[in-house]
Amino acid sequence: MTVTADATATATGRLTSAVHPAAAEILFERHLRVPPDPVAAELGPTSEVDRAHVVMLTEQGVIERGTAARLLAGIEELRAADFAPLRHLPAPRGRYLAYEGHLVDTLGEETGGVLHSGRSRNDLNATVLRLQLRRPYDRLLTETDALGRALVDRGRRWHTTVMPAYTHHQPAVPITYGHYLAGVAAALVRDLDQLDHAGRELGENPLGAGAVGGTTLPVDAARTTELLGFDAPLANSLHAVASRDVVLRLLAACTVLGVLLTRTAHDLQSWTSAENPLLVLPDDLVGSSSMMPQKRNPFLLENIQGRAAGALGALTAATAAMSTARYTNAIAVGTEAVGHVWSALEATTDAVVLLRLMIEGAEPDGEAMRRRAAHGQTAATALAERLVVAGVPFRTAHHTVGDISRVALVTGRSFEATAAERLVDHPRELLDALDPDSVAASAGAGGGPAPAAVTAALDDAAARLDGLGAAADARRNRWTAAGRALADAVSTLIRQP
Repeated sequence: MTVTADATATATGRLTSAVHPAAAEILFERHLRVPPDPVAAELGPTSEVDRAHVVMLTEQGVIERGTAARLLAGIEELRAADFAPLRHLPAPRGRYLAYEGHLVDTLGEETGGVLHSGRSRNDLNATVLRLQLRRPYDRLLTETDALGRALVDRGRRWHTTVMPAYTHHQPAVPITYGHYLAGVAAALVRDLDQLDHAGRELGENPLGAGAVGGTTLPVDAARTTELLGFDAPLANSLHAVASRDVVLRLLAACTVLGVLLTRTAHDLQSWTSAENPLLVLPDDLVGSSSMMPQKRNPFLLENIQGRAAGALGALTAATAAMSTARYTNAIAVGTEAVGHVWSALEATTDAVVLLRLMIEGAEPDGEAMRRRAAHGQTAATALAERLVVAGVPFRTAHHTVGDISRVALVTGRSFEATAAERLVDHPRELLDALDPDSVAASAGAGGGPAPAAVTAALDDAAARLDGLGAAADARRNRWTAAGRALADAVSTLIRQP
């Protein structure tokens, strides 16, 4: 039967299915989304800070309860209307002052004018940044955790599937595909730990620092910390408004993670090439050519490499911008430098998702891997070490086995057969179980590919993922609980002025 383009809209060339939906969303469909709403993106978290600030000032006796109730009601009305009254107002001095000015105009100076008591845009903006970072940061953590668990799962599945390890693009020693995945998982867990560490700074509350030197009003930073889901207030007002190092640390962690993503993608590219086909990808994780119908391109790996590089560019730009400013509140730091973080977090998350899809979808060709390990003479090191056990100095053994390798390649005979001929003066046990599977299974020392060692490495990665996942869950729960507590406090003040 002839299949036409009309008969299968998802097919192209030799491919019979569409690109995986999660990959398609990242690569082809995101531009169809409604663009982010800049008004809600700024005033949503700003008004959240305002609610906590007003509740705290009221509890501290700085604002009278009736005034606080009217002010909070006005803020709640704006939030419920998605800030519609502000969307067409001129903002010659910025959106925040237009927002505050609207509250003054509608509620009166005596009510709207108390909102900014004991506060500056400097500590407000530093606080809002941390609130805005929560969602993209949390999504990156969630997706990185999912990649880690995919690596562990597939590592367990293929912990005995032998393959060659490569150094300098040449077969080196026999390992297993599970051993390789366990190695990537170990690095990924370390990167996730660095992301978690960077995220701890998101738990520090700058509110109360004022413009740069605190305030003489009796603000309670511990209370706003509780209401906004932070861990603790920052102890120094200068640091609170001058520093956006949390952005640099996040970008640095993303940069290191991106290096791992790129290097892993490079390996998968090599192992899915026509010249060295060790892995098989399903149709929904490859592309074809608009001209060449036979092509089957693992193009997502190139997307991973490109997107994973974004964090380094953002880190460079942010670092350069911050380094121009003195250590105090500065627009170069608080506005210009941090503007690079959003696209970098999204691009890194995209790369993580795409690599997870590749890890989950790639199937090792066990026979091809085993043949490649045998053809690459990967048992040579094990034979040299057996000679060492038999009393031969290692350098002598190294030369002896190197000569066996050379002769085998010249004569076209197998490595094992050549070794048997040239080691006739040594015990025959030296040549027992010299196949790649047996060698890999016996290499347990030093975290090698032996099944027990691979299982231990995967168990360790899984345990560390569980620990980091528990910390992330606790952070999310704190944010959720704080949101409820703040809503209750606002509601109580409005109902009982």
